[in-house]
Amino acid sequence: MQQRLITSVVLVVFLLIIGFIDNIYLTNLVIAVILVFSMFEAKNLLNINNEKIFYFLAVLGFLAVFINPLLIAVIGILSIGGYIAFYQKDINLISLSFYPFLPLMILIDLYLKAGMKGLFWLIVTVAVSDSAAYIIGKNFGKKFIPKNFSITSPNKTFEGVIGGVIAGSIIGAFAALMFYDFFTALLVSFCVSVSSVFGDLFESFLKRRAGVKDSGDILPGHGGVLDRIDGYLFAVPLMWALIIALGNI
Repeated sequence: MQQRLITSVVLVVFLLIIGFIDNIYLTNLVIAVILVFSMFEAKNLLNINNEKIFYFLAVLGFLAVFINPLLIAVIGILSIGGYIAFYQKDINLISLSFYPFLPLMILIDLYLKAGMKGLFWLIVTVAVSDSAAYIIGKNFGKKFIPKNFSITSPNKTFEGVIGGVIAGSIIGAFAALMFYDFFTALLVSFCVSVSSVFGDLFESFLKRRAGVKDSGDILPGHGGVLDRIDGYLFAVPLMWALIIALGNI
């Protein structure tokens, strides 16, 4: 528990420093580094043994520090699709370009469009949803709804998920008032919060299928990088799509 707390404090301080500096190249570089570590973990969870795919996407990830990340994402996906078709490789190889490569390229574009304030909104919404779900689930789980939320993650309860979504939506809405009116911000935050639940559930499915408890061990007390960003990998594309559709950012 102490190790987990120390790691959490270090991560929060690090993010605060990055947010305070708010330099486009530094922020993009940090996301690129996160991409490399998360892809390495995803490669193992997805049982992808082709190192060429991993290194190719890693190089593209660092190119996204300087080049339009959406262009980089399209190049990555189409190139791997072409590689699979040309050499008749396992279709599973394309998985890495969608998870976690694509969401993290979208994260860079979200930062370019909405700035550090947009990332703050995202982080607050998902972090509050996750923390509240844990606390509420721990104290009230199965007291009102006896069955589990999903067989994929036996520790998730309906009470925890519902409480987490409500808390994340409300706090996220206040964090988004710099962009939208309260009810629009609440709606977007609600959608983002719900999507983060299924992002977490998706990684739980991958870990269960791979027969591992954590995606890695790089973060003491927390597991791997994917264990920390799993909710964001579903939340980011939806937030990005919603703010583009709303058109106020």
